[in-house]
Parts: sequence; C-alpha cells; structure tokens
Amino acid sequence: MNVGLIGYGSIAGEHAQAIAVLRETPAGADLRLSGVMGRLAEPTAAFARAWGMARATTDLDELLADPALDAVVVCSPTERHAEQTERALRAGKHVLCEIPLATSLAETDHLLALAAEVDRRLMVCHTQRYHPALVEARRMVDAGELRPYSFIGRYLFDRRENVNWKGRRRSWTDDLLWHHGCHAVDAALWLLRATEATVAAQVAPAGGPLAIPMDLGIVLRTPAGQIATVAMSYNTRLPAHDYLLIGEETSVLFADDLLRGPGGIVLEPTGDHALGSIVHQDAEFFAAVREGREPAVSAASARPAMAALQAVADVVLSETGGSGS
Repeated sequence: MNVGLIGYGSIAGEHAQAIAVLRETPAGADLRLSGVMGRLAEPTAAFARAWGMARATTDLDELLADPALDAVVVCSPTERHAEQTERALRAGKHVLCEIPLATSLAETDHLLALAAEVDRRLMVCHTQRYHPALVEARRMVDAGELRPYSFIGRYLFDRRENVNWKGRRRSWTDDLLWHHGCHAVDAALWLLRATEATVAAQVAPAGGPLAIPMDLGIVLRTPAGQIATVAMSYNTRLPAHDYLLIGEETSVLFADDLLRGPGGIVLEPTGDHALGSIVHQDAEFFAAVREGREPAVSAASARPAMAALQAVADVVLSETGGSGS
C-alpha cells in the first residue's frame, strides 16, 4: 500500500514514524511511504530524504496523479484540510485527515457525501480515542462500571506566539476552536456516548499577536441530560490538559496520560504513549482500506463534534462581527 503525506511539519513526522513502526509488523509489512507534498521545496525534499520517499513536490496535483498511490495522510495547516481532502478523494485516494476535517459543518457534510460517492475511506485523526487511559475510561462506560453524569475538560496552554508543541515556529495560525476544541468536544461526546448535543458558548474578543479569540468556554447538554463543560485558553502560563468524567458509581480523571480514580491510578500507560496512540490509529485506517470497510473513527463518527463546533462558531461570528475564529 503506497502512502503519501500532505505536509512536512511535526505531525507529519509522527505519522511517518508510526508507519515505520507498522512496517515492522506482519499487518503493516506492505506499507510504503512513496511521496510528500509541501509548501516549500527545500524542506519538502529534506523530509522525503529523511523518510526514504521517492517523490517530493510542492504540487498536490503531481502527488495525487501517481496511479500507484493508494492513500494520503493530510497533515497540512487547518484551513487547507477540507480542500486537500476533497482533491485527494476526487483523485481516487483514501484519506486519513488530521483534525479538524473541515472548519464548518457544511464542508464536513460535503466531504462525507463525496467519500461515499467515490467509495473511498475517510478517517479523521481523533487520536485521543486511542489514548490508553481514555480507551479504559470508555470501556468502563460501555461496561456499565461508570454511568456518566457529566464531563469537565480543560485544554489550556500558552500559544501567545505562533509556535507549536515541539517549539517549531509556524507560518500559519492555529485555531483554538476548530483544532483543540475539536479534540476536547469529540472526547466529551465520545466518553458520554452521545451523538448530539445542545450547545452554549462564551468567547473572548480576538486579540494578541495571533489576532484570534484566545479564551473560550463551551457547555454541551446531551439528550440524556448529561452536561459537558469545556474550558479552553491559549493564554495560560500554567498549562493544564485534563478530563474529569463524573459518574454514578465512580469518577475518573485523565491527566498526564494517566487515568486516576478515587482509589488511585486506574491505568498507567507504558512505552511511548503519544506515538503508540498514533500507531494504533493509523493501523486502523490502513486495515479499513484493505478490508473495504468504514474505519472506527470515520468522518461520520466525528460529525457530532463538528456539529457542536459549528454551533460555537456561530457564537464566535456573532461576537466578533463576522471576523471568524
């Protein structure tokens, strides 16, 4: 199976490494990184050399024109995801797209319909669904060991400068709502086993060097009456990322890659936690392609989060006078 990467940034490197790990397994022995498309020629070529790819190009059409290319992983800036996913699907390629799949519910629905029309697999990188601690929390919910009343999530870190989580300076602006909000809202709905929610939100005025809203509060209510509260900020000098799932039988806290309960640690992952989650995620995508089935985290399964984010985006637009998120 020949795989191309769209983008050469930090997350593209994580996918390349995950594919290298999978190639050492019987199930992934057929995987081959065949090419990469990037914005600038020199770093694109350097990325291709580093990972043994035969093709490096700044022209997406050139990458997609290769008849031997089976699938692509979209690792480009957020605002390019929908357009590049559409072009890849129309070229007959299966697509694994980093979140968010799009920056509107309308674009999401368009891509869902297109993937069905061309009969290609479309999966979204909701990697947190593969974090061992969160997988265990969802298992507890599925097994009836924790019947959830509510979810409280914090996604807070310093993004006052345009630098990513690896210290790499970006040429594009990140998006608190559609990128990190997509992580948190999807995790909330997934852990609550909800496929829809009513939404309320508060958004701070755009400002700072990034000229975007830097603080955001979201409250979701599921049809079962469960409440999910998500607090987000790019302003904090004291970062925090945790999810508290409050249930009838017990409560569990996901933080620092651990799952804790009232009695102590419930699950402590071993090995490279972050890479391991991406390996399992990517393995599921390639398995779905081989087997001609929908992947576990299909674009359709991610739609509830996108619908909630669209409701928040409508608030953002009203608060900012149409300047966007």
